[in-house]
Amino acid sequence: KFSSRSSTEIVRNLPTVTSEKTMPPQQNYRLHDTTNSTYFSATKNDTQNDNNNKVAEAGACDINEVGLENFIRKIVTVLNLNLGDDVIFNLNDRGIIHKWKDVFKIERAYSACLGISERFYRCYGYVHKIQQHYGYFVLEEYNQRSLSFLPSFTYFVYVCCYYDSKTRTVTKVDVQYDQMSFFLHVLGLQHAWRWLISNIMTPVAMLWMSAFRATGMVNPFTFLAQILFVTGFAYWYLCSA
Repeated sequence: KFSSRSSTEIVRNLPTVTSEKTMPPQQNYRLHDTTNSTYFSATKNDTQNDNNNKVAEAGACDINEVGLENFIRKIVTVLNLNLGDDVIFNLNDRGIIHKWKDVFKIERAYSACLGISERFYRCYGYVHKIQQHYGYFVLEEYNQRSLSFLPSFTYFVYVCCYYDSKTRTVTKVDVQYDQMSFFLHVLGLQHAWRWLISNIMTPVAMLWMSAFRATGMVNPFTFLAQILFVTGFAYWYLCSA
């Protein structure tokens, strides 16, 4: 697990690809070395070797930072991007923010509200869609809590960055993660929820599925009818109790 140490103390060494022979022989991948990563790039077809024809790059990187602002400013350099003042920042479809300064301000505010004292971010790789001008990353986020009785936890987040091809300025960011699971972690209930799902809800759902399939009438209409019936029955039972 992470600790309160500085980001320079928690850097991990990643294995790097050193030979083209390690790639599958049926794929014509070319290896490139950059400052931040060793990555491979795929072309449209096996006969094209011009860099301008590259469709995508998949790469390894080793980014470790403390705090969201430090992490974002570091990770965009992997793709040689930069930050302006404006952005369309989609926070899991729960909020749209239009200024980077507001993004960082909001993050600090809700972290304090949720009892998160420090956030450690790691990223080990990315995919860069060159012709579509965006890249996406999977982040590992460790949340250290400000109160001793609140459990610290690790979380994973998908981030997609769009940029202007001429200025290489980030124009839009989509952040996606499991909202319910995140707040269960915040409340310290994630392990209890997983036990409930594994030992009670999944077996019941499997029994229902077997019975449903046995009817031979598995389709959207019968599925919707079941939902309406169960909802109506539950409502009637609660009102009559």
